[in-house]
Amino acid sequence: MELAAGYPPATRDDWHAMALAVLGKSGLDFEALTSRTYDGLTLQPLYDAPDLPSVPRPPLGARGWDVRQRHTVADPEAVLADLENGVTSLWLAVGPDAIPVDGLPRVLKDVYLDLAPVVLDAGALVERAADVLLGLAAERQGSVRGNLGASLASVEPRVVAALARRCTQGYPELRAVVVDATPYHDMGGSDAQELGCSLALGVAHLRTLTGAGLSVEEAFGQLEFRFAASADQFATIAKLRAARVVWARVAEVCGGPERQLQHAVTSSAMMTARDPWVNMLRTTLACFGAGVGGADAVTVRPFDAAVREPDAFGRRIARNTHALLMEESGAARVADPAGGSWYVERRTAELAEAAWTWFQEIEAAGGLPGGAEELVAGRIAEVRARRDADIAHRRLPITGVSEFPNLEEKPLPGGTPRGSGRYAEPFEELRDLADAQPERPKVFLATIGPVAAHTARAAFAANLFRAGGLATESAGPGVDAEQIATAFAVSGARVACLCSSDKLYPEHAEAVAAALKRAGARRVWLAGKGEYEHVDGRVFAGCDALAVLRTTFDDLEVAR
Repeated sequence: MELAAGYPPATRDDWHAMALAVLGKSGLDFEALTSRTYDGLTLQPLYDAPDLPSVPRPPLGARGWDVRQRHTVADPEAVLADLENGVTSLWLAVGPDAIPVDGLPRVLKDVYLDLAPVVLDAGALVERAADVLLGLAAERQGSVRGNLGASLASVEPRVVAALARRCTQGYPELRAVVVDATPYHDMGGSDAQELGCSLALGVAHLRTLTGAGLSVEEAFGQLEFRFAASADQFATIAKLRAARVVWARVAEVCGGPERQLQHAVTSSAMMTARDPWVNMLRTTLACFGAGVGGADAVTVRPFDAAVREPDAFGRRIARNTHALLMEESGAARVADPAGGSWYVERRTAELAEAAWTWFQEIEAAGGLPGGAEELVAGRIAEVRARRDADIAHRRLPITGVSEFPNLEEKPLPGGTPRGSGRYAEPFEELRDLADAQPERPKVFLATIGPVAAHTARAAFAANLFRAGGLATESAGPGVDAEQIATAFAVSGARVACLCSSDKLYPEHAEAVAAALKRAGARRVWLAGKGEYEHVDGRVFAGCDALAVLRTTFDDLEVAR
């Protein structure tokens, strides 16, 4: 049966013409339906069947991806609770501010190393941590699985090579190297930049390992790649698929296996300290994108990770995020479920091409780690500046922080903001400052006209000012300038914002602004369009919200 039988065939040109007809009524063109990523890739509203190279498909385990939980505290009870309730591998941070090297035996006392893979994150202490882990395996006369976590970013090549030789010679289920691209994401880099940097680091490790005597196949088998997964699910899906495409190209050139072992970690940069419960939604989307994108292992950061050392509830929610997606939604039942989506296939191919081009630039500049460090830092800084501008203008909204903040929210007990470089930090710093005042700073909303005339812009202005922790008080309906000014004086505010319709502003804006200035207003904003006497600035969709808030803090004499 042909479902389209009896209907005239539709072409892309037909759709294009119909879309333009609708857009034209609003004075828009086809460009309004497109958007661009930080890599300069254009996202179209409609895609045709692409003629693109295939993406290496990840193997799918019986239960989906490996559920990998991160631990930074020597708490054996928490480790066992995770393993008994859905976690299938451990990611242990080792160091002065994390689990002590000599604390590893206590943490792993009741862990079956041959069943639960252990991934170390020990930085410069990787040799000592590896000795302890392998010593535990020898004591128990069993095997050990996971990754020692060595990296050229933190130790000398000889250390990486020595650990890789130990793994190849005696531990067939243990790898030595993690190629960690998440720092480039956390710095603010784009998806292609993260992938290109991972390629450069991966190739540098291949050179080190083969130079130390490992075969090409052995060298490839010692690498595990780590990528960030964000709440942009399609970007995450495309990134992990593109990572396999470009690594397969490296394998083709080198004569190694194309298989890339991927560990996806929900982005730390996207996490918020304010309204942290929204992080549960962000990490769910990120985990979904990582799983659908084909990650072998996924780590979901607990929702409170940006505020404090995650508690038992935070870890439980993180574990159950995996369970919900794999067991209840069935997201792990199909290998590469996004394959065949024309949008995802095209985005994957374009991202892979951009990443390969960036990788070639890095190699030409001296590689990573090495001569390309300055180039990489500069390019990523450019993208971070564009991202920061989008956040400041709320083109890239952060729910619960830059949009829909809750000034009555109760902070999580025992917590202070953790981790630098998070996208929400500029707004959260202002919120913290406002909260620290003896009395919450206030902005007066000079609402002009009936409720129907001012509600939309009053709600917009209140949302904007509350994003900086500022309270708002409304004048209520009315057009009498002196009455509005009197209400302003009674409120105790020093800054006001006119809120009304474009129809009423020409008649009332200047009179109300003048009355507010006479009543002591240090600054008068206007929500919307138009230039009027006595009005000092405008707030509108797409304005620099951070600049507005910082100016308002100065006007309110709140020291920053």
